[in-house]
Amino acid sequence: MSGKLQEKRMDYSQKISERQWNLPDKGELESRREATYIDDIIQKDHIQRKLLEHLDGIHTVFDGGAGSGRFSILLAKQGCRVTHFDISRPMIDKARELAAQEGVSDRITFVRGALEDLSAYRDREFDLVMSFDAPVSYTYPNQNKVIGELVRIAGKRIMISVSSRLGSLPYLANPIQKNQFILDESLDDPFVHWCVANRKQMIAGFTFNKKNAEKLLADGLMGGEEEIAQYEQGGVPWCITYTFMPDELEGILSGYGVKNICLSGPGAYGRTIPREILVKIMENPDQKKAFLDFCYRYDSNSYVCGMGKDNLLAVGDI
Repeated sequence: MSGKLQEKRMDYSQKISERQWNLPDKGELESRREATYIDDIIQKDHIQRKLLEHLDGIHTVFDGGAGSGRFSILLAKQGCRVTHFDISRPMIDKARELAAQEGVSDRITFVRGALEDLSAYRDREFDLVMSFDAPVSYTYPNQNKVIGELVRIAGKRIMISVSSRLGSLPYLANPIQKNQFILDESLDDPFVHWCVANRKQMIAGFTFNKKNAEKLLADGLMGGEEEIAQYEQGGVPWCITYTFMPDELEGILSGYGVKNICLSGPGAYGRTIPREILVKIMENPDQKKAFLDFCYRYDSNSYVCGMGKDNLLAVGDI
């Protein structure tokens, strides 16, 4: 990549994210994901279990890319003091609303900002630094630097999830992958409606592109010049995304001094099961609990960590 193109993409990583995540409905839609998509239920259940297993000695928390507050609120309810940090005003507004409903507003500090700049925070300022649902991957080509900054402000532990390269590759051969995880096709959600309405068309128009698959496997990059052009024309493209290999993420964290690194792939087991069965499981409370218990055990196995549904999760000590 030329130096000029690299510099151009560095400028757009934050611009595109700001426009995408500040759409007015983002906060509301994000807060409803576990009521809408089965893969979100599985992923967030996995992360919650990991968090609750690693709270020993944790009193202060930085949640980078905290969204509508799913985990900020969880840890505030556990007695932690949390800095909820996000680029999106609608997300922060929704998180404030939910925190007030849960009675933990006094334990959460809300800050609007971009992960590309954490200079306001001191070295080792927070016992735990966490960043989930891949905001680090949206900072391309600054992702390694951002990881280093997250490690810098962590005093005891770091937990991050990034986009998984191996987990993302099957999407290139499955244009209807999200349909598998729709909990209820009649839900009032615009993307659910779009997935259902366009399912047959997406199948009919699909052609496997080996070149694209080989490119993603080689460079890990989803998006680029098309997204930049769409942004310049006033559009709201999806963020340019860097996807990580498991050994790559582990090596970056280790290089910044993180120890006892454990990787997992939330959703690796669930993605093997057809929608009809997943919905049946989710509708039975006992089956749902047993299923999520087993998903957690399976997805925590290092041999499947790269095949998580969307994210590769890492936990490590400072």
